Amino acid sequence: MLFYSIAFLAAALDQLIKFLVQGGMTVNQSIPLLGHALKLTYVRNTGAAFSLFVGFSSYLAVIGLVVSAVVVYLHYRVPAKNLLFQAGLALILGGSLGNLIDRIFRSFVIDYIDLSFWPVFNLADILINAGVLLLAYKLFVREGKNASGPA
Repeated sequence: MLFYSIAFLAAALDQLIKFLVQGGMTVNQSIPLLGHALKLTYVRNTGAAFSLFVGFSSYLAVIGLVVSAVVVYLHYRVPAKNLLFQAGLALILGGSLGNLIDRIFRSFVIDYIDLSFWPVFNLADILINAGVLLLAYKLFVREGKNASGPA
């Protein structure tokens, strides 16, 4: 139950922020938050990360559905006591659902975090990346420490 609660809250928070951005800003409007280092910029992304594959939103929605299904499948395959792995999966699911909702109901993803030196992104993207980092840590760093002990 905790797994789905985390995923739901992550997707809901992402959608709330996107709702506020879309309702309170015009497309391409930018509001400085920390000078030029951090801005709130409303961008409509019809592609994937870094605006790759622009115009392929329906295909990306299918990929989002597949990713979500694989994450749910892995959730049931990995023991519940494996908290880091389960947390990583929950963050990936929440982020994927946040962007998937955009693709299905808007035909574009709302991005709004602008670091000036990086393409504009959103909370869902952060959640997906944080989840992947947790999985990588669990799979490679923690397992590597266990494997490096005496044989």
